[in-house]
Amino acid sequence: MNADHVEEEENPAMRITTSHHEEPGATSQPSADQNRLPGIRHLIAVGSGKGGVGKSTVAVNLALALQHVGGRVGLVDADVLGPSIPGMLGLPTDHPPEATPDGRIVPPDRHGLKAVSMGLLRGDDNPAILRGPMVSKYLQMFVGAVDWGELDYLILDLPPGTGDTQLTLAQSLPLSGVVIVTTPQDVSLKIARRGLRMFETVHVPILGIIENMSTFTCPHCGQGTDVFRSGGGERMSRQIGVPFLGSLPLDADIVTGGDEGRPIFVDKPHSVSAQTYLAIATELAGQLEGLPTTALRPFSWAWDTNEGEPAWVETAARPSGSRTTPIGFHRRDARTLSVLWEDGHRDDLDVRDLRLACHCALCIEEMSGRPLLDPASVRPDVAPRTITSVGHYAITVNWSDGHSTGIYSFEYLRALGERDAAEVVEDV
Repeated sequence: MNADHVEEEENPAMRITTSHHEEPGATSQPSADQNRLPGIRHLIAVGSGKGGVGKSTVAVNLALALQHVGGRVGLVDADVLGPSIPGMLGLPTDHPPEATPDGRIVPPDRHGLKAVSMGLLRGDDNPAILRGPMVSKYLQMFVGAVDWGELDYLILDLPPGTGDTQLTLAQSLPLSGVVIVTTPQDVSLKIARRGLRMFETVHVPILGIIENMSTFTCPHCGQGTDVFRSGGGERMSRQIGVPFLGSLPLDADIVTGGDEGRPIFVDKPHSVSAQTYLAIATELAGQLEGLPTTALRPFSWAWDTNEGEPAWVETAARPSGSRTTPIGFHRRDARTLSVLWEDGHRDDLDVRDLRLACHCALCIEEMSGRPLLDPASVRPDVAPRTITSVGHYAITVNWSDGHSTGIYSFEYLRALGERDAAEVVEDV
């Protein structure tokens, strides 16, 4: 079989698709309706940066613990190429899940926890051989084309690294935050720190750090041994200024239970590990209840008709607020985009200047930073067609001249506003 066509082969177990269809000329950004995910209050990513730290085990037991404290919980195995959740939950992989009449996946239920995974669609011995865009497509399907019902928390168990999956989630889904899992030794901490910084860059809140595989207690003599050292996760949380959620021991029962489809939180609910998960879940639930609500909801905004215009919440402004968190976008007139920031400042950006400031690969040479866009080639009347939110950190603009590849981060928009203000002062 030609490898170039592997990802195009249709497997009968993979015929469940999303119920929407892209229209010709549609942008690749998700619509606001897709982003809202009705019925799901919080999307929580569990990431690590590095493989082999027990992240999937943490995701499964954390989901079960959140369920124990009263939450309605679903679990997405977002590691499309290396799914492990079915085995850890004891879900059968010999037949695909059922589907609703409109083609939505009905997630199987185990221990009261709804879950979906590529492992349920492919089986144990049939690898998914996919390129990045197809991985992103399946990931979005696992979130948006599943009959989740009403959920308080949807947990997303991420693959290691800072690649396509992480960026797809940050750009296309309204994540409430991410939990970073690390082991105590330096090599894991350094990579976990980079993963954490990636999520900070795209404005995904860091809910906290979990140190996994900490002290091992000998079941015979009771003596503790720090196999991978200990305390590294807590030190990193203090250095970075994010919550430390807890340390989980290196426990043989966790391994055995995971291999046999019996998560330790269910199999040994009174163990030290299970009680630690319960404490972490309680802390997380409290954090999520107290999350600020000033951030804008996802939007796709038609400039000419103003359809889909985002909110403008002046009452949320405060001097101590974030400089780069918008609480309003507004079409002041046909040539001006106004942005209201959480700290109360407002920027009025000329739309042609915004088009000239695009720093995508077509407009700026990536390696040298040399401008590629000739200002004379941009019409004076250029204007947005649509403005679409990108996760918590940016917007993208589809322009009337056909250009639609630029992403404007909120930091960049604020910097453009400050540059324009400085130019006005100089002119005066």
